[in-house]
Amino acid sequence: MDQTEQELPGIDRFDRRILEILSVEARISMTELAQRVGLSKTPVLARVRRLEKDGYITGYRAQLSTQKLGLDHVAFIQLKLSDTREAALAAFNAAIRKIPEVEECHMIAGGFDYLIKVRSRDIRDYRRVLSESISTLPHVASSSTYVAMETVKESGFDQLNEF
Repeated sequence: MDQTEQELPGIDRFDRRILEILSVEARISMTELAQRVGLSKTPVLARVRRLEKDGYITGYRAQLSTQKLGLDHVAFIQLKLSDTREAALAAFNAAIRKIPEVEECHMIAGGFDYLIKVRSRDIRDYRRVLSESISTLPHVASSSTYVAMETVKESGFDQLNEF
């Protein structure tokens, strides 16, 4: 038994390969997936359904061109809260989830409380989001913005070979 099988019970090399392929090509047919994995279609379909049921696959979505949609301005915000008790964190978390321009929000252990990724049309649009939405969230004390000049890698989860 390798290290992966110890860390992820019930996930074998076929499951890992299925997850790896689907993370890049979610629209692949079950026939093609089966061929690439080296199993027949029926067991691959059963494995995919089990991986969905067990929560390893949480959904499928289209990857959109942010450039074509005019949303290629990316900013990262370091945010500090004035209160970090559980009720304040819960209020902040609920409120930030409602801002459509916020692509990601992570609670951080360190010199600030949250790291937020915001996608907008341009710097003016970002300024509006910051002043009208993010700065007005519950318990926000301060923020620092870092504008991305270029996206070098943005592909989501692709570390399955590490497992």
